[in-house]
Amino acid sequence: MARRVSLVFAAPRRIELVAESVDAPAPGQALVRTLTSAISAGTELLAFRGQLGVDTPLDETLGALGQATFAYPFRYGYAAVGEVVAVGQGVDAAFVGRRVFGFHPHATMFLAPVADLLPVPEGLDPERAALLAHMETAVNLILDGAPLYGENVLVIGLGTVGLLATALLARFPLAVLAASEPLSHRTQAAGALAAPRDVVTGRDEIRRALEPRGADLIYELSGNPEALDEAIAVAGHEARVVVGSWYGDKRARVDLGGRFHRRRLRLLSSQVSHIGAELSARWDRQRRFDAAWSALADIDVRRLVSHRVPFEDAAVAYGLLDQSREQVLQVLLDYRGNT
Repeated sequence: MARRVSLVFAAPRRIELVAESVDAPAPGQALVRTLTSAISAGTELLAFRGQLGVDTPLDETLGALGQATFAYPFRYGYAAVGEVVAVGQGVDAAFVGRRVFGFHPHATMFLAPVADLLPVPEGLDPERAALLAHMETAVNLILDGAPLYGENVLVIGLGTVGLLATALLARFPLAVLAASEPLSHRTQAAGALAAPRDVVTGRDEIRRALEPRGADLIYELSGNPEALDEAIAVAGHEARVVVGSWYGDKRARVDLGGRFHRRRLRLLSSQVSHIGAELSARWDRQRRFDAAWSALADIDVRRLVSHRVPFEDAAVAYGLLDQSREQVLQVLLDYRGNT
């Protein structure tokens, strides 16, 4: 019987590492030794801070989470890359040694049905592969927003998902691509990822670039509900505002007065757990995964990784995200010292 160490959200702002045994793989399962995992600065930071209600449901599509809500203590995480070290009955032995991605909570080892593991494409390093879930979310945002030729598009919030969405939007023939973000190191990262496409940044510069029509499509990805007022202020007639942020228990007054109604604005929710009904005849999760893998191979997302933290120092990683936003882009947990 193998042993592993799992990360547990024990209480608001308290991380614990728990040693436990791991069963041998059952039929159809694989045992994976984790190489790296990516922390989501959106959902996971809300979970770390205790800003998700205890009755908030977990993503029902992620069976590995093991419980229904964010009631403490709980395990979380959904972006692990590792190497298969053992397989159960009925699984091809050639699968041993394969690098795979798993939607699994942070842990040094994990069991998963082989059908739930995604083989990492040949030649793609673990750090890029660890951002598959983030890239899948960015692809889903593009699908839900449906940018059109010649449109003016604004991204509000340049966390990892916002930066990846900006990088994808830079591949479209837009009239204007703008990004609103107060932290300069993030706007610089957006420019690097979008190159050679120009990204308009700065409040005054964005307003001038969007005149006179305003923005046709706005992505609100800041995690701050007050940003919806910023979106409404620059939106053009019948513009779409795609809300990809998850606000948790945060509330803000939003001005849904005359401008919102007279411009016939549309607020759209985008969530990666499901594919919109209007797309589901042509798109499924496998097609979306294929698009995300292709984007990860095309865009060097490693420049987004600002911190690589040993797994045993995971509490430090969450503290960085919580207290040092001005220094952090993407944090990865490194398990090489836990083999």
